[in-house]
Amino acid sequence: MRHEEIPEDHTDPLIRSLHRVIRVAVKFLAILMVLVILWSIADVVYVLYQKMKTPPYFLLDVGDILETFAAFMAVLIAIEIFTNIRLYLGTNVVPVQLVIATALMAVARKVIVLDLKEVTAEQIVGVALVTIALGVSYWLVRKEPHKAKD
Repeated sequence: MRHEEIPEDHTDPLIRSLHRVIRVAVKFLAILMVLVILWSIADVVYVLYQKMKTPPYFLLDVGDILETFAAFMAVLIAIEIFTNIRLYLGTNVVPVQLVIATALMAVARKVIVLDLKEVTAEQIVGVALVTIALGVSYWLVRKEPHKAKD
């Protein structure tokens, strides 16, 4: 199955060619995202290695742990984005639930690494409102529709 928005068999030859270009571009983005994921994993390993080899050896402070969590979350977000791209290519359904879940992960990453000494109350309220909006959106999209009574 393919996206109905970019059909392979459009009647206009120009539009059909443009759709082909778009599909190739999205596949290229998927390849780039895999490279970003692999690079990010290598970066996480390298940063952990650097932190472990500096005194005190094999110990991480709270800041190091939060940085590590942020790096892991960035990799997971990249994987979710890749999954969005793959679903975009392979189905005729826009993965709204997955897009919202990815956004929630990105906000969670921000909350994990948030330095409360550096942000204003307004920024915290903004993050809270975005989190609530995404959570409610996810719940609404995930909620199974009520079946009509016969």
